[in-house]
Amino acid sequence: MKKELSPKPSEELLKILKARFEKNMNRHKGLEWAKIRAKLEANNEKLWSLNEMEISGGEPDVVALDNKTGEFIFYDCSAESPKGRRSICYDHEALEARKEHKPQNSAIEMAADMGIELLTEEQYRELQKLGTFDSKTSSWIKTPAAIRKLGGAIFADFRFGTVFVYHNGAESYYAGRGFRGSLRV
Repeated sequence: MKKELSPKPSEELLKILKARFEKNMNRHKGLEWAKIRAKLEANNEKLWSLNEMEISGGEPDVVALDNKTGEFIFYDCSAESPKGRRSICYDHEALEARKEHKPQNSAIEMAADMGIELLTEEQYRELQKLGTFDSKTSSWIKTPAAIRKLGGAIFADFRFGTVFVYHNGAESYYAGRGFRGSLRV
């Protein structure tokens, strides 16, 4: 199935993204909306992924330009972990390991379905330099293979003026924990 937005929803999303871009210039100093828009219009599948980020509560915004690849980098910039992506475990393996009270989905599967990646710890720390995020919630972040192999997964949040990175069993899930994604366009 090809993941594309039709013209009307595309235009509506572009208006939302432009308004957010203009409201939060501190997140992307030196970047021009016209160049970002042109890149988005040339890549409908990425625009579809941004729409998935938007409708699940992520409030995606441009946070950087990769000078090597020329790609614009979007992160979920909602104040708290996106509402439409909470109460999920870390990955499919963790979901299958639960014997009862299984969550509806997992962070890794949802991100893949949306065409995005979970933020890494480094990206999460970069995001926190742009504002205050997850002061009441937490977000699963990309877990190193060695930790995941042992049954764990890591998450992060912002409390007491500090970014905390901690662990849980990958099969755990909480109403206040979702995930934040990134997308390169």
